[in-house]
This record gives sequence, structure tokens and C-alpha cells, in this order.
Amino acid sequence: MTPKENLLRAIRREKPERVPNGLENTVSITPPVVERPSSESCDCFGVHWSYDPAAEGGTYPTTGGYVITDISRWREQIKIPDVDVIDWSDVKQKTDEIDRHENLVLAFVEMGLFERSYLLLGMQEALISYLSEPDLMEQLVAAIADYKIALISRFYEVAKPDIVWYGDDWGTQSGLFMSPGIWRAIIKPHTKRIYDCIDSRGMIVYQHSCGKIEEIFADMVEIGADIWNPCQPCNDLARLKKEFGDKISFHGGIDSQFVLGRPGVTPEEARAEVRKRIDQMGKGGGYIAGPSHGVPYRPEIINAMNNEIADYGRYCH
Repeated sequence: MTPKENLLRAIRREKPERVPNGLENTVSITPPVVERPSSESCDCFGVHWSYDPAAEGGTYPTTGGYVITDISRWREQIKIPDVDVIDWSDVKQKTDEIDRHENLVLAFVEMGLFERSYLLLGMQEALISYLSEPDLMEQLVAAIADYKIALISRFYEVAKPDIVWYGDDWGTQSGLFMSPGIWRAIIKPHTKRIYDCIDSRGMIVYQHSCGKIEEIFADMVEIGADIWNPCQPCNDLARLKKEFGDKISFHGGIDSQFVLGRPGVTPEEARAEVRKRIDQMGKGGGYIAGPSHGVPYRPEIINAMNNEIADYGRYCH
């Protein structure tokens, strides 16, 4: 069984030979729009980003660099990118060079509905507006969803991806950014439209959402997510696997904060954490091993994690 075949079996919960170590034999392609600049500049919506080499990712939204200053005037204050006037030739060239027999193609679609809304308004104003102006926020979120659907549709026409990595962080380590009721009323229906766009084209819905989101996990499964990442252990991962493991697959879960990235952690502790997560989440397939977040790990810890995934992750163990 090739790594690509094994990964697909894990995603589909169809008796893979082993637990994949990350998205093996998957090539990520980014669209020709700038949702997060790599240097100090504006993104495709006009939001200004600053640069700090010490910051995660290097860039971060500039305080006061928002586009919407009055939610009641959002339509006149933003310009949504037109994906049909963007040059997609580089995406097509890169995709054409991929050996599709050996590799899956992943379309990287970041800054989902909630993230883009707070980038446009600023986090504080966005959270206030979700409470005080839910109708206007729903209209804004709907327009962002229309853009995402147009982007994914064009991506499919050009590259025929196998997977769409769709990122929208909904939680902190202690809970959701908003109440489950507000998420269900505003974010959920338009996220479903995005999922439907992906699913109707035969692509895999890969939902990236950091934080403690278990309050809305059943909703995410209901509307059609195929994979959830990064599976931070602030969620009850064992329970989520037990309750939903026949409907969704999991990627991540190996504790970055309190194990892999902890000062003084030993290789054996890293190996024990790998075994714990495989025992919790590997039964019947549906699990792709990986850290619950990306942080600078010591080389010996990474080696211990990778070796244990390879050794313990075979389903005959």
C-alpha cells in the first residue's frame, strides 16, 4: 500500500495499514490571493499587517489597520477580491508538475469566516458586533462566504484538488470566542455552504480550527467536515473519538504545549504521548498523527515522536 493509499484509507476509516505521520504524500498549493502577507503590507481585502520576525508566522494584523470602521457601512468600506480577474497560471503550472498517482493535492484556503470578519473589524469590535449587530454581521459573513465559495470553485476548475484545507479558528484554550448560539446562527450556516461547495466537487473537507471547540463539534460533523485539525488536547479527544469517530477523522492531538514543547521534556515522554494518542484515536482508522500545534521542538523530541509513530502506529502492534 502506498503512503497516498494509506492516508486515504485513514481519512475514510477503511482499515489503513498504519497511522499516517501527518499528511504524507500531500502537496499543498496556495491560491494567488494574499490573505496573510509575508512582509509589512496589506492583504487582499486591504487590511494592514505588520512584520516581526519573532511573531508566529512573522506577520500580524496591525492595530488600527482595519478596513471596516462602522459595521452599518461595511458594504462601502470593503472591496471583496474578484477571483476571476486573478492570474491562476502559476497554480495550474505547479499542479501540473505534481505526480497525482503518488500524491494528493491540497488547496490551502485560510482566514475563514470568523477570522476574516475580525480582521476586517478588529477583534474587539467584531466580538461586540456579533452581540450587538447580529443581522449586519450575518450579512458580512454571508458576503465573505460567497467569496470563499468563488475562490474554492475557481481553485477546483484550475487544479482539481483532492483536499481543501479550510482554516477558521473558533476557540481559545478555554472555550469558544462566541457563544454556541451565535456561532450556530451566524457562522454555521455559511460554513455549511462552504463545505457543500467542497463536497459537491468530490473534495475532502479538512477543517482547521484551533482551541477548545467541543461545544460545537457535533455541529461541525453534522454540516460535513471530513477531517478536524489540530485536535488540541484542551478538548476531550477520547470522548470526541468515541462519539464521532465513525463520521469524522482526526489529525493532530499529540500535545505540543505540555509535552513536546515543554522545557525539559524527555524523548520517552514524547513517545508515551504518541502511544496515548494512538490508543485514544487510532482504533478503526480515522487518525492522522501529528503535534497539536507547531512550535520549535528539540530535534531529539521530533525524532522520538516520528520513530514512535512509525513503530507503534502499525495496526498490528
